[in-house]
Amino acid sequence: MNVLAITIKVPGKLMIAGEFAVLEPYHNLAVLAVDRFVYAKIEGHHENRLTLQDFGLENLNFHFTNSKVEIASNDRRTRFVGDAMTIVLTYLKEKGITPDPFHLSIKSELDDASGVKYGLGSSAAVVTSVITAILTKLLPSKPEKELIFKLAAISHVETQGNGSGADVAASSYGGLLKYASFQAEWLHSEYIASNSISELVAKEWRYFSVKPMRLPQNIHFCVGWTGKPASTAKLVDVIGQLKSDNLEQYEKFLQDSEAAVRTFFKGMEEESIADLLEGVKANRQALATVGKHANASIETPLLTTLCDLAEQFGGAGKPSGAGGGDCGIAFMPSHEQAKKLMHAWEEAGIKPLAIRPNSQGAIEIG
Repeated sequence: MNVLAITIKVPGKLMIAGEFAVLEPYHNLAVLAVDRFVYAKIEGHHENRLTLQDFGLENLNFHFTNSKVEIASNDRRTRFVGDAMTIVLTYLKEKGITPDPFHLSIKSELDDASGVKYGLGSSAAVVTSVITAILTKLLPSKPEKELIFKLAAISHVETQGNGSGADVAASSYGGLLKYASFQAEWLHSEYIASNSISELVAKEWRYFSVKPMRLPQNIHFCVGWTGKPASTAKLVDVIGQLKSDNLEQYEKFLQDSEAAVRTFFKGMEEESIADLLEGVKANRQALATVGKHANASIETPLLTTLCDLAEQFGGAGKPSGAGGGDCGIAFMPSHEQAKKLMHAWEEAGIKPLAIRPNSQGAIEIG
């Protein structure tokens, strides 16, 4: 039995620009991996065991039979992990790899020590950590990032039923990404139609694209937490309803979002701070307008304060992700302006978070 322990470190994410629109084919989103992590440790053991440290679930027994992982627990929070293990172990079985028993232990530092969720993509990072740990231990060579992403994306969609997969991409690839979603409905139907997971992974995913980008050297990135967790799924449903109720307003939002994101990426590629800030402001406006049309509070009063203060100090801010709470982000042209902004946020009841971009995706650290 190979008892050698391997530890994997996987970053969380923040959505930067292009939220909601990314759920439509060929619409790009900017997503950033950040320096808060999930850790997965895997080592040989005499029995299959699973530990989820954050939930106080230790040494749970599990079995992989009939291409399904069954975990000896009624706790529903094990589902994301169980489904991820099912996908990756089925893939390995198709490759003729049968693992010896192992102990997999997961620990997250994406949320606050008090248990407060910041909206950093914890379920996606956990799934990516499970996939990466098992592949790293059992494959003869280091797994490619695309393989990790595709297996984690399949698992996440099959558990959750929807989503763009941008959080999985950030956790898999790291850095700042220009990302277009595989489209959850397409992936689910391909999963049902495929003869094997290996076949689905090898296939070209027609809507999916990912391109690493680089933040300009002289831009300062700030994150503020507004003290209220948001329900992404609910807001996605409400914006989706607008598509049914008023297609004209919805399509105008897609056009405005696409133009804003294009300006943002132009600022990135040409290192033009003016274009970058203009893109952020335009995307904020597009999100606020679609929220008003859909009767959804994407930009809550505190998020409005967060964004207005960023502009007041010479930068640009917007909600990150679906809005409705969680985090807002800001880009500032100097370190001094960034410091002033974070002080002003604190005075307004917004918690500045010491979160930085993280250039690496899922990696082995020991």
